Amino acid sequence: MRCNYCEWRCELGAESYGRCRMYYTDGLTIKERFPERWCTYEVLWIESIPFYHVNPGSRCLTIGTSSCNFDCKYCSNAFIAKQDPAVMQEKMFHFTPQQLVKMALKLGCQSIAFNVNEPTVSMPSLQELAREAAVAGIPMGCLTNGYTTPEATELLASVFSFFNISLKGLADDFNRDCIGIPSAEPILRTIRRLAETHHIEVTTPVIQGANDHELDDIARFISDVDAEIPWHVLRLLPEDEMKDAAYPDIERINKKLHSARKNLPYIYFHNFVGSEWVDTLCPECAAPVIKRFSLGCGGDQLQQLSCADGKCPSCGHNIRILGERTV
Repeated sequence: MRCNYCEWRCELGAESYGRCRMYYTDGLTIKERFPERWCTYEVLWIESIPFYHVNPGSRCLTIGTSSCNFDCKYCSNAFIAKQDPAVMQEKMFHFTPQQLVKMALKLGCQSIAFNVNEPTVSMPSLQELAREAAVAGIPMGCLTNGYTTPEATELLASVFSFFNISLKGLADDFNRDCIGIPSAEPILRTIRRLAETHHIEVTTPVIQGANDHELDDIARFISDVDAEIPWHVLRLLPEDEMKDAAYPDIERINKKLHSARKNLPYIYFHNFVGSEWVDTLCPECAAPVIKRFSLGCGGDQLQQLSCADGKCPSCGHNIRILGERTV
């Protein structure tokens, strides 16, 4: 039986688990090997996930599972994404959807986000969680690599209210050599589709000498889809097979983003301490409408919110933000 959760479309059997090693079939249906198992549960400020235009300043319950359908050479979560999921289960937590939702409510979280690995490797558990969260009025978001079939993209759209989609590069050689996929086209298709109906943000981890020359092209693609999509450019510190690679030069990358900023008003350059490029500026008058500070490596936090009504206080321009604003 063929798995249709991602673009690999793996053939499954009773003991044949596909590329992500998270599914099998009993001959009638595709089943999850490790349902309701989570590698982490943690409360974070939503900016640190990162979502900059969703419920600013709010708490979010973050979760993850194990494995991935990518094989990124620089993966900073390789100890989760590349570990045999059968081995990972010894370290996993077991929480039912009801327990996770109760936890989110008790801890004052306005949302739940899947943010450690790829959600398509654990879709049945996430569907169950989404149903329980909907009853409690808690929206769900996720980080995803977007390498999904059209059918799986619709499934994601039914589970999650907001997305941060990782667009790592456009060139086929980069995707083959660094990511392990033949093409980024399925990811571009997913971005186009989800942008039609959902709030999306896009993240590009920059690896100097590998994909930094593509920043203008990525910016043009995002702008063609929707110029108001927030774009997170992350200064990546390579790990795993690329841990000896040079750390990207901050000033060099920032200069490369200069032309892109003319087409995209919401470009954020971060993942390092003290970034000066994490504030939201009004696209019309350039007044700072949301100020943040960056502690690096997912430590971003809200500092000041000046557009709680969704409008620039200086000129009245609409600032696209999903959900309630939290000061």
